[in-house]
Amino acid sequence: MRTTATNKKIRELLTSVTDGALILQPEWQRRLVWTARHKQLFIKTVLDGFPFPEIFLCDGEVDVDSGVGAQQIVDGQQRITTLYQYFKGSDDLRLGNLKPYSQLEREEKQKFLNYDVVVRDLGSLTDSEVRDVFHRMNSTQYGLNAMEVNHARFDGALKRAADSVSKWEIFERRRVFTAVDDRRMGDVRWCLTVIITVISGYFSRDIEHETYLEKYNDEFPLEGEVLAKLKRTLDFMDTLELGTSSRAWQKNDLFTSVVEIYNLDPKKCVDSSGVAVTLQGFYGAVDAISNNESPAEEYADDASRYHTDVISGTNERARRVRRGEVVQRLISPYFSAS
Repeated sequence: MRTTATNKKIRELLTSVTDGALILQPEWQRRLVWTARHKQLFIKTVLDGFPFPEIFLCDGEVDVDSGVGAQQIVDGQQRITTLYQYFKGSDDLRLGNLKPYSQLEREEKQKFLNYDVVVRDLGSLTDSEVRDVFHRMNSTQYGLNAMEVNHARFDGALKRAADSVSKWEIFERRRVFTAVDDRRMGDVRWCLTVIITVISGYFSRDIEHETYLEKYNDEFPLEGEVLAKLKRTLDFMDTLELGTSSRAWQKNDLFTSVVEIYNLDPKKCVDSSGVAVTLQGFYGAVDAISNNESPAEEYADDASRYHTDVISGTNERARRVRRGEVVQRLISPYFSAS
């Protein structure tokens, strides 16, 4: 693949966007995910005259009769979109402390419009080649898991909230996450799944992650309320003294109990010792089934159903729902309904 690099002034790029000679958002491009803060910092970078990384373009369709053609942005969509929104005074762009373009002095406007952008032209590429180049540019390595991809794409309010929860000391003390979880962001993924679940209900695997990361990218107005209640829930679990070796602290089991206790509200618990005894007996029965032993008769039916849903297909919505129903039925008598 032969490429050429040139400089284009911002005014040239903006004119091309306005005229349709530069396609701002090809159909295969990912949606914009920059936060308002990211956009503000980028605009300030340009206004202060500092450089930013080159953008990549390729040839689009050409009208063979008129000779009029267009180019597509392969990489740099968010940067050019932000500049275009700033220049046009778009309502979609929140400027914070930055002055709108319309309020810049004449010399400031000229400096902005004449800013040189390094543009690398990839020439004529097939659709398949364009997609391949784009995905290679936007991956730090092959084999990224879903959370690592979303981490690379999103750095907004909800992602930061999940990241902060994953660092709570209870997880390390109770040995909830493994070294692999830490390396591959399994801890953040688990916390994000819990947060989204208590907001929206059970779902399969990570299917709702991208939707909610994008929805709460700029702001997460529920953060204070949700994290405070989640902290109370984990503190409540901690006081039950179920023991570090209890399956209560295994990720799938902890996920279910945290969601159900959160929904019942730890503040409404009227008998925490009853919850502790019940969960201890129940988890013991589940362990007995795992060890091919007879579970305590009191918990046998519930433990059998729960065991089936915790050993295979554990992250499917139906299995999460059934596990939740079992735990909720067992502990709800110890919580006030009002």
